[in-house]
Amino acid sequence: MKLIILDRDGVINHDSDAFIKSPDEWIPIKGSLEAIARLNQSGYRVVVATNQSGVGRGLFDMMTLNAIHQKMHNAAQQVGADIDAVFFCPHAADDNCDCRKPKAGMFNEIGKRLGVSLRGGVPTVGDSLRDLQAGFIAGCAPYLVLTGKGSKTQEKGGLPPGTLVYPDLAGVVDFLLKAPVEVSV
Repeated sequence: MKLIILDRDGVINHDSDAFIKSPDEWIPIKGSLEAIARLNQSGYRVVVATNQSGVGRGLFDMMTLNAIHQKMHNAAQQVGADIDAVFFCPHAADDNCDCRKPKAGMFNEIGKRLGVSLRGGVPTVGDSLRDLQAGFIAGCAPYLVLTGKGSKTQEKGGLPPGTLVYPDLAGVVDFLLKAPVEVSV
């Protein structure tokens, strides 16, 4: 199974320092949903892994988060894209949970639920250092996009070893789909 794990805010949709707190605030980044459709057409399962501490902080409730994700699924389906699953951490940073990125708990759960080892380079795409750190710890290959907080993340440095940098999700997908395919004999 080919799998890719994407962060949500700043990778699929525009990010906000004030959080995405309603479906109206969820606006896709140009080309991101079409990039997901291209991944699907090439046999990738697409999973989202996102910190949503706005729930833990009381900025929005689970019903609102579900409505935001439903809008994302609907928008994806309109361009022929399918997001297999959305994993999220609803906890605030001071809750010290295992699922909040940069910890790898959410990624480990994805691997466990899908019955897949993430070691060996399952691509993970994020716009912040914590996205890439969580994926890297779990064994994923890190890809930084310069959308969202990505440009600032690149400027700060300290990226996990082997991180590849692209302007946006469409750029990552262009690279992944042109990568040579290994054939076993």
